[in-house]
Amino acid sequence: MQTVETLNEGLKRAYTLTITAKDIDSKVDVELKRLAPQMKMPGFRPGKVPANLIRKMHGPALTQDALNAAIQEGVQSLVAEKQLRPAMQPSVELEDGYDLGKDAVVKVEMEVLPQVPSPAIDGLKLERLTVPVADEAVTEQLQKFADQQKKWDDAADDYVAAMGDLVTVDFVGKTADGVAFDGGTGTDMGVELGAGRLIPGFEDQLVGVKTGEEKVLNVTFPEEYQEKSLAGQPATFDITVKSVKTAGESKIDEDLAKSLGLESLEQLSGLLKGQIEQEHNGLTRTHMKRKLLDQLAEGHDFEVPPSMVEAEFNQIWSQLQHEATHEADPEAAMAEMEGERDDYRKIAERRVRLGLLLSEIGQANGVEVSNQEMQRLLAQAAQQYPAEQRQQFMQYVQSEPMAAAQLRAPLYEDKVVDFLFEKAEITDREATREELEAAIESEDGFASGTHVHDHDNHKPKKKAAAKKKAAPADDAAVTDEAPASDAADEAKPAKKAPAKKKAAPVEAETAVTESSPVAAKNAEGTEAADAPAKKPRAKKAATKTEA
Repeated sequence: MQTVETLNEGLKRAYTLTITAKDIDSKVDVELKRLAPQMKMPGFRPGKVPANLIRKMHGPALTQDALNAAIQEGVQSLVAEKQLRPAMQPSVELEDGYDLGKDAVVKVEMEVLPQVPSPAIDGLKLERLTVPVADEAVTEQLQKFADQQKKWDDAADDYVAAMGDLVTVDFVGKTADGVAFDGGTGTDMGVELGAGRLIPGFEDQLVGVKTGEEKVLNVTFPEEYQEKSLAGQPATFDITVKSVKTAGESKIDEDLAKSLGLESLEQLSGLLKGQIEQEHNGLTRTHMKRKLLDQLAEGHDFEVPPSMVEAEFNQIWSQLQHEATHEADPEAAMAEMEGERDDYRKIAERRVRLGLLLSEIGQANGVEVSNQEMQRLLAQAAQQYPAEQRQQFMQYVQSEPMAAAQLRAPLYEDKVVDFLFEKAEITDREATREELEAAIESEDGFASGTHVHDHDNHKPKKKAAAKKKAAPADDAAVTDEAPASDAADEAKPAKKAPAKKKAAPVEAETAVTESSPVAAKNAEGTEAADAPAKKPRAKKAATKTEA
């Protein structure tokens, strides 16, 4: 095989590989020898089919397979001999005009990882904002549970419903011309008056009704209602009141704990305090990590592979496009995004650079993800699939290096961050939860670098992200807001449309360990980093195909 370098510019590399027809034919001969003992053909004893006959019948397919294998070996040899570290999978293209039996000319293009300067990790200084758990916060959560567990008492037949009561109704929804619309009919729907779970005006017009009463409610669906045919349109609901119930007293006592499957109120309080502490610790870590990444970004600037930046940008952009579809005015949201495209591309570049830095730090300091940790990650990821598909998923990850790298990457990054926390000089300062959340959400936060600057975990600077409460990923089910009645969920057409949600701010995670598994593997020093993970396919067409 002959190799000629055709491009060496920045991080871009291009090569031409010439694989001789003789090399391809020798691979065909090897394959013929392997297959001959297994071949069966009428008129010949098993394993006695002449090789020339096998070649005549299966030659084109064998030659194509041999060519593919030769290309794969050629690319692997190129990467090894030139000591290349591909940032993404190389592009492999078979030159036009190739015919079976001739020399094959293959074009290989790739971007390589940069030589990352030795990261400066001495002198890191971080402030850790700690939030003690106040008794009032635990009591507030207990009260929420008590409200969710409150009992409903039947009211007298002549009782007039008031705000806070639970009214059970049958309903038929109709358009302005009196035609019942799909999904607008239901029975035994529980409506807690004043809860604000249904479209505007629905609950208010049930105030004053009695058991057995029939009534017509006049409403207008919100402009952002999810069912477009009803959005902004007037409608009526024919209501029959089945029952009216009043709320019993909400008590924080031993019975509340036992209703949740616990032994005592003390145990429930302890669990709630632990959950709140976990939330606070998560917020504290998020704040420290962002400040750590800020310091790393300030102290390092080097060229990063454009293909990695593009992949990271596409991931960010895809997320934002998805979020924009949930805006009240998706077109306006998309227009705003377009105006900030360059800012998001800078965010992508920064994330890639930070990812490469963390990978370099991890490799230089022996940070690893153990086999035991990897097996635990694999088992957890498999739980997201139906039981019958879990084994198939696990086999796929174990056989596909890039899939395994993607699964391993977030944990690897967290371990590098923990290592840097241990190296840093950390000072503690007590703060309120509100202060900590504001520090995370604001563009300035608590400056911990040499100067205050824009963070990559937010939208571009011209528009700050809306404040949003943070919650740990493993919140227990008992902390979720629950409807007052199971029947309340049946009122599909009468529910509010989802609240307007801003495009999610880009988290301050690094890119190399999320969207660039090849680079992640390079950083961890695994053997898969030295070669493309997938077998290239030789094609006559000029279309590029990934290796």
